[in-house]
Amino acid sequence: MENKNNDQKKLVLVKEQSMMQQFLLALVATTISIVLTFRTAAIIDKNQKKAAKKEMVMMLIYDFDQTIKSGEEAGEAFFEASRAQQDLAVHPEHFDSLRNKIIGAMTKTTAKFQETTEKIFSSNIETFNIIGNVSFVSEVSDFYIMRKAYKESVFDKLSDEIEGVAIASSLKTVFLVNFYEYAFDNFVYLEDMKDHRNNCMKMMNITEEEVEEFSRQYVNNDEKDDDYWIKVGEMLKESYEVDALIKQVRDKYQDE
Repeated sequence: MENKNNDQKKLVLVKEQSMMQQFLLALVATTISIVLTFRTAAIIDKNQKKAAKKEMVMMLIYDFDQTIKSGEEAGEAFFEASRAQQDLAVHPEHFDSLRNKIIGAMTKTTAKFQETTEKIFSSNIETFNIIGNVSFVSEVSDFYIMRKAYKESVFDKLSDEIEGVAIASSLKTVFLVNFYEYAFDNFVYLEDMKDHRNNCMKMMNITEEEVEEFSRQYVNNDEKDDDYWIKVGEMLKESYEVDALIKQVRDKYQDE
């Protein structure tokens, strides 16, 4: 009888040990599962933030490059108009041909700055949290401050200076604007903006190859093609010529 009771006690003990082992195994499995879940979530979150940071940085660099490209094109036009002015000062008899060069150059002395990326950068506090680099944020801010000053000091100033003036209608009006001065100011601003751009590249370890690849992917499919801008240039050139003709006729009748 006593042996039977001992056997029953051993059986109960074995069952309790088995249950305890199962409980411990379940507890360990649950703990591991929770740890892995949180660790996986943390890794995913970290990777997402890293990807978002890279995307934001590349968008900013792309915007910088578009600004600089547009400014360089305008700079070439300023120099072209300036050379025509200098040739005209020596050879006023070539007025008709040289005035056309000036008119053609003036159709290119505009800068197309897209402000979408700047607004995203400056208006969303989450952008600063994503980037997480105070020096980089400061450098980007300096670039956009410089771009604003550039636009006002070069393009807005030129627009105000030639407003209401048929710039190539006569020898007198051709020299109202000092295009070399604009070419010089344009160059100085661009060099400063290039410095900010290159500093940002170094801070974030971005290569030129990465920028080129991003640019190819980022280009908007709805962007106007070359034929569109050629047509716009031709129409702008024609508008300058028409303005000059109308001014000549107007001046003629006013003198009479």
